[in-house]
Order: sequence, then structure tokens, then C-alpha cells
Amino acid sequence: MSIATIFIIILILSFAVIVFTMRPTKSEEAMQQRLRMIEGIASGDVELPPDLLKREALSDVASLDSLLHQFPAFTRLHHFIAQADSQRSVGEIVTMSLLLGIGGAWVSNIWLPTLGLALLTGVGLAAVPFIYLAVMRARRFSHFEELLPEAIDLMSRALRAGHAISSAIEMVSEESGDPISSEFRRVFEEQNFGLPLREAMLNLTDRMPIPDVRFLVTAILVQKETGGNLAEVLDKTAVVIRDRFRLRGQLRVYTAQGRLTGWILAGLPFFLFFALAMLDPKYEHLLIADPVGRKLIFAGLGMMAAGAFIIRRVINIEV
Repeated sequence: MSIATIFIIILILSFAVIVFTMRPTKSEEAMQQRLRMIEGIASGDVELPPDLLKREALSDVASLDSLLHQFPAFTRLHHFIAQADSQRSVGEIVTMSLLLGIGGAWVSNIWLPTLGLALLTGVGLAAVPFIYLAVMRARRFSHFEELLPEAIDLMSRALRAGHAISSAIEMVSEESGDPISSEFRRVFEEQNFGLPLREAMLNLTDRMPIPDVRFLVTAILVQKETGGNLAEVLDKTAVVIRDRFRLRGQLRVYTAQGRLTGWILAGLPFFLFFALAMLDPKYEHLLIADPVGRKLIFAGLGMMAAGAFIIRRVINIEV
């Protein structure tokens, strides 16, 4: 066993130890549970407590937390994780990424000792946690957009019934489903703690950076500055959002063939490669063993990535 292999094994084990030691102890979990109970009693609503336990730490390990706070990129990653509504910390995501990247590169180097392939495998596996966060974030934003028109209609009815805007926001947080309820609950609690409505709504656009939320916040803030019938403005805003949602659905139908073509073209080479490798392993041996063959593989992967990017740009129409 080479020195490099021993070093990689030690590094992987070290990060694994960090992952396990990052978890809170039983006493810490008991303390957090008691604080949550106190929150529920103080708010009178145990199911939707105010966000008094806002977690700003980037890692449960103090030394790692202080190290991560020195780099702005990890602060942005913390914001990204919060938008995805994940319970993982920045330290856990970074550790999982390093473990997957180093472990994948090591296994690839043992199976096929090629530096380029090992680096490609390591980078690809290291990106898996971030891809997972991006998918969860996109799903949460999509679900938020689906529920937003109904929430706006509820706010409009509450205003017509004589409620203030803060009471209308509270009603949305109580009557709507998640993630609408949790985000509007946070807006309501920020107002209760003394934050102006403008700042609370701008914080909402920062947590949910989607056009529909910007439409809603702009309508509310403009009405607060100039006056007018906010209920009517909200009704028109809901109509605009529904029209955008309907147009987006039509575009997905029109571009379905292009998206299917992209998936087939991207997956077909890999399918054929592994199928031929299973049917006749010697058939592709020259392509992998010869240096020119490996260069052709990387060139093909690069052209496939460029083609997938072009197809995505063509079918991804912004509304």
C-alpha cells in the first residue's frame, strides 16, 4: 500500500470522525427540546412556534464554525441551505462533499489508475450534496409558487373584512400550508419583534427570491407608500401570478419533446458504454487503456456537456 493511499484513508477516517462528533449530545438535545416547549407555551401555539432558536452557526464544532465564518462563501452556502429548508449545517455539507469527493477519486484510481478520470469522479461526487440542495430548493420554491395565489386571495378577503395587513399575514400563516405558512409566520413574528413591515417583506424576498414574491412585496410596499385599495391590488396581483403559472405550464408542454430529446441524447452514450462493457469487456479495453482513447473519452464528455447546455438554454424559456 502506497503512502498516498494511506494518507487518503486517514483523511477519510478523520472526516468521518468529524461527522459523527458534530451531532449534539443527549443533554444538548434535551435542552433544545425544553426550549421548544417554552416557545410553544409563550406563543400559545405549540405547532407553529416563533423562530426563537434561529440557528446562525455554520457548524456544531466550535473550531470548524469559527473557521467557516472567515469565508463569505460559506455564509452564502448557509443562506442556500436555509432556502432549501434543510436541517444540515454548512459543516456537515462540506464534510460530506469532501468525503464523497476523496472517496470517489480514491476508488476510481484503484479501479482505473487514470488521474483525469479520478479527478472527474471526485469532482462529480463532491457536487452531489450541492445538487441535492439545489433540487430541494427548487422544489420548495415551486411549491411556494403554487400556494401563493391562494394565500394572496386569503389576504385580500381578510383586508376586505376589516383586518390590518399584519393580521392578514397572520391568517395566511395559520390557514395555508407549508412553506407559505412558515415564511409568512416569520414575517409576522419579525413585525411583532419591532421590525418595520418594509424590512420584514424585503427579508421575505431575500429568503424566497422568486418573481411572484417580488410582485407581491412590491404591490404591498407601493400601496403603503401611496395609499389606495390594497385588497384590489392583491386581487390583480393574484391574477397576474395565476396567468404566469398557466403560461409556464403551457411552455412545459410545448418543450416536452425537447427535454425528452435532451435526456435521451445525454443518457444514450453511457447506456451503450456500460452495455458493451457487460457484453464484451475486452471490446472497450483499448479505448480505456490507450492514452489516445482516454483523450477521446474526455473530448466526448466535453462535447456532450456543451450539447446538454445548449439544449437546456433552448428549451428553458423564462416567463
